[in-house]
Formats: sequence, structure tokens, C-alpha cells
Amino acid sequence: MNGVYGYKVTGPNGKSIFLPAAGYRGVTSLGDAGSRGLYWTRTLSTRLPYSAYHLYFNSGDVDWAIYDRYSGRSVRPVRR
Repeated sequence: MNGVYGYKVTGPNGKSIFLPAAGYRGVTSLGDAGSRGLYWTRTLSTRLPYSAYHLYFNSGDVDWAIYDRYSGRSVRPVRR
């Protein structure tokens, strides 16, 4: 969108948000910025108490996964 790689998410109400491929934050650096997006959801894992679901995308894949909550993922707040 406007020269920025990312993913457009459209909700059941027809409204949408654009998630730029912001990458992730490692211990000492930023990784995959501009080519991959990783965004936290509000859903915690019921199997692993220290983990939560995140949405991830790259040029060929969009999916959900569980990951450790202390890792650096982006947050995109949305008001209901």
C-alpha cells in the first residue's frame, strides 16, 4: 500500500486496517523489517501460560502461531 509492503485485514463490519511488514525485535536488533510482519493478538495460549498467538505474514504466507510473550512483536491497537 503506497509503496509499503504489508497486509490488509478486513473485519466482519467491513472496516479494515493495514499492517505494515514491521519485522520483529530480537535481543539486540530488528529483523525482517520490510519483508515480514508479526503482530500480537489478544489471545493467550491455554497450553503454554507464557505464550500467546500472533499473526504473521510474508510474501507467500499468512497464518497464526503461538510464540513466547517476551518476544518482540508489533501491536496494532483497534477500538471496537
